[in-house]
Amino acid sequence: MAGISSAALTAAREDLEARLPVAQLSLAEELFSILAVLDDNAGLRRAITDPARDGESKARMVSTLFAGKVSADAIAVTSGLASSRWADARDIGDALETLAGVTAIAVAERRAGGVEGLDSLEADLYAFKRVVAGNHDLQRALADGRASDTAKAKLAGKLVPDASEEARLLIRQAVVAPRGLKPSGVVERFIELVGERQQRWIAEVSVSRPLSDTQLSRLETALNGLYNRDLTIHVAVDPALVGGIRVKVADEVVDSSVITRLHELGRRMAG
Repeated sequence: MAGISSAALTAAREDLEARLPVAQLSLAEELFSILAVLDDNAGLRRAITDPARDGESKARMVSTLFAGKVSADAIAVTSGLASSRWADARDIGDALETLAGVTAIAVAERRAGGVEGLDSLEADLYAFKRVVAGNHDLQRALADGRASDTAKAKLAGKLVPDASEEARLLIRQAVVAPRGLKPSGVVERFIELVGERQQRWIAEVSVSRPLSDTQLSRLETALNGLYNRDLTIHVAVDPALVGGIRVKVADEVVDSSVITRLHELGRRMAG
């Protein structure tokens, strides 16, 4: 996905982020159910991605179609996608799959208190991928077009019986709606999304000179307070660094251009 579709997905993920602190797994389930409708109806996909229609009318179309069938949040997320511009009609389905996956991942993150929840979810998804990758009979069974969705989901559940509720939802989606990929390929995409979310808990810090243990401790305290979470701190020394310190957490970079925050970090490190 590139160009205007990529920009639309980026904007949708930013809007979704505001809903995630209170989102329930049911939102991910609803988004996957809407995705199933779009995948089964090419005419609908074309209608809500038609560049000749204005965004507001396409959003209304989504609201009318799904009113009373899913939550207001699910309608708002999907309406937001419909109001955006897409390079290809299929891109909106890929985006919806991504948003549903991100929602399930965020629920796992919040339920287990942060990075531990993400690590556990990643382990569950990898466990499924490993089992399937090493068994050609399982691969054929999960790809069998004659088998019902219920049968495939039941088989997948037996492969990872101790998986979390969030992992089971993502694995079920992968086996019943692989959307042109192998189930293991869809699971791999979800694993990549978990990895992206894990980056929110890692601070990559560059400093102009080595830090003492005391300075490192103060830096950890300052960054944890700044981002309101317990970050894993990776420190690298770069003597050429201008400004003394550079911090990267996920996609956010704090450097000498953010003077107020840097001064606050420096003050805390100095004690």
